[in-house]
Amino acid sequence: GHLRKNWKVRKFVLREDPAYLHYYDPAGGEEPLGAIHLRGCVVTAVEDMPDSKKHDVDNILFEIITANEIHYYLQAASSAERTEWIRAIQAVSRTGK
Repeated sequence: GHLRKNWKVRKFVLREDPAYLHYYDPAGGEEPLGAIHLRGCVVTAVEDMPDSKKHDVDNILFEIITANEIHYYLQAASSAERTEWIRAIQAVSRTGK
């Protein structure tokens, strides 16, 4: 959120049963702000976003497209973390309920 003013910092929790990525306010709170249903989703690395400057992207963005064709763009802390998230989400989207 500090580089792209309309982005928000969120805490994410990946769950397999059911296959959801829940997101929370990092300042606290037990209730999720929302959830992304992952069953049948497509997740890919994003190398370039048309409306962003190069320093905003830095090869750490990824996109989740749900079965309902809703697009979510997320930014990881590092390239290695982005790869971990993509692999974990892909596994849950195939095997989760």
